[in-house]
Amino acid sequence: MPEMTWELFEEQVEACRLCSLCRGIQHKVPGQGDRRSPLMLIGEGPGQTEDEQGLAFVGAAGQLLTRMLQAIGLPRERVYICNVVKCRPPGNRVPTPEEAAACRIHLRNQTWLVRPKVIVLLGSTAAKALLDPEIRITRERGRWTERKGVWMMPTYHPSALLRDETKKPQAWEDMKSLREKLKELGLYRDLYEANEEQD
Repeated sequence: MPEMTWELFEEQVEACRLCSLCRGIQHKVPGQGDRRSPLMLIGEGPGQTEDEQGLAFVGAAGQLLTRMLQAIGLPRERVYICNVVKCRPPGNRVPTPEEAAACRIHLRNQTWLVRPKVIVLLGSTAAKALLDPEIRITRERGRWTERKGVWMMPTYHPSALLRDETKKPQAWEDMKSLREKLKELGLYRDLYEANEEQD
């Protein structure tokens, strides 16, 4: 088996027919951002705007996510952003466990290529896929878990914050916790200074 590279990863995602989500989409949405970032954000799946552009988190939820990162001093360009599934579920529905399982090989390869030190799981689909199938995001959000040297924290998906603004204060606490974790691990300065250089 050839060694995994970004080129091979993208070819495999583009050619993937492991589940039925690939039917009727406009674009696969593998993910984008800084491929060497210590911080990886994983969401649920592409929406309509993402399907149209082939880019992750570029719709209203993505714009909110960009502002959330900026609020703790992080430029979006310095993080890597992707989803559990790489194809838009019909009608933006939640991916089934079977669809998430079919796409797991791509997420695993992606994580291996990025080699993040910190992963933020945006919403219950991502938290269930990477932490525990029985997880409840309302109960577990904001809690850190270490797996094989990688720190992971679930929080609300930005689309949930757009639907229910009462969740925003909790999401803000999670973002501050993310900033403190990055500082604790000695990773925040490099990400923040990248932001300073852009100003």
